[in-house]
Amino acid sequence: MINKNTQKIISFTGYGFASGLPYVLIFITLTAWLRDIGIDLSFIGFISWIMLTYSLKFLWAPLVDRFSVPIFNRFGSRRSWIILMQLIIILSLFLLANINPLLNLKIFSLVALVIAFAGSIQDIAIDAYRIESAKLEDQGNLAAGYQFGYRLAILVGSSLALIYAENFSWSLTYQLMALIMALNIIFSIYISSETENSELVKLNYKQSIIEPINDFFSRFGIKMASILLLIIATYRLTDIVMGPMANPFYIDMGYSLSEIGYVVKVVALIATIIGVFIGGFFIKRFGLYSSLLIGGSLVMLTNLCFSYAAINEKNLILLASIVASDSLAAGIVGTVNITFLTSLVSSKYTGFQYALLTSLMAFLGKIFGGFSGVLVENFQNLYGFNYGWMSFYIFTSLLAIPAILIIFFNKNFFISKHAKDN
Repeated sequence: MINKNTQKIISFTGYGFASGLPYVLIFITLTAWLRDIGIDLSFIGFISWIMLTYSLKFLWAPLVDRFSVPIFNRFGSRRSWIILMQLIIILSLFLLANINPLLNLKIFSLVALVIAFAGSIQDIAIDAYRIESAKLEDQGNLAAGYQFGYRLAILVGSSLALIYAENFSWSLTYQLMALIMALNIIFSIYISSETENSELVKLNYKQSIIEPINDFFSRFGIKMASILLLIIATYRLTDIVMGPMANPFYIDMGYSLSEIGYVVKVVALIATIIGVFIGGFFIKRFGLYSSLLIGGSLVMLTNLCFSYAAINEKNLILLASIVASDSLAAGIVGTVNITFLTSLVSSKYTGFQYALLTSLMAFLGKIFGGFSGVLVENFQNLYGFNYGWMSFYIFTSLLAIPAILIIFFNKNFFISKHAKDN
């Protein structure tokens, strides 16, 4: 018989999968689809702006906190939103699968936007549900389970999708993804349960925005709160900005969809899963401060390795090694960052505050990421095809430095906060 804590971890692995699959299909795999059929890098970068829905999700977080969805509310308030958004995502994926982007690029982009919007609302509900499901000392386990599911979704939504697309078609691939998503959410809802959060404060829309923000600044003070927000906004700039260009880079370097799927994405998943649990170990062993520094430094260094791959001949072993190290760092940072954001959230305003913090985390990166294709093309105009890609990865690596320095110079805050929380 599985104990209750293990069942929670398994269920949040499923919810992590439900959260990650639409994200990877729209933000990552879609770029391979578009590049594979010859769409310009600049447009691929710009279409990534539809993912700004994730960065603006704090605007609709109060609705998720205040209301539940009729019909589905018997499953609980948080899960009612998850179920509704999953239905929208699944139906939209089927619709997207039947649109030819070369002939109807605007409609194609609009449907992708709907998926991104529904995914952002789903994330609010899942994050709030996770925070409300365990005490802070147990959040590391739920975060690791969530990250495991999220990374598994990346394997399915990228590796399996790319292999399937090369052997069949992009249309059938996205139909398969919709079916997998449906099976996963049925399983996740079935094995999980939801207890009402009695501490949650339900306010009108205006109060739902103002009071949680006031609470955040009153708890940390204006100066420290501002520093924390700056860290959040810059900590993951490197991997968010380079994200839209990952698959186009592999394709431009001469790798087939199957090679990317079989080697690169599988290696990435394995390394990331290891990193996810290493991140959980780091939090327990070294504390939040050291874990944040280690994670940020690793992301910067491993991303820099891609610049070396850009100026070398096609080499699957070399690329797989670089991807493995980069994904290991991403897994560590994923768990560390979730724990960091969770530590800043009040149980009174879980949905809104966590949505606001994750929105801020992604917003700057998404804005810059929209120009990622333009950056690559401009670097290539200046330095040539391969050295243009090299310059792009050097640039994105340097984006990690501001957050690392800010964390380093605020060591005392993190150490005192760790002592207080424990």
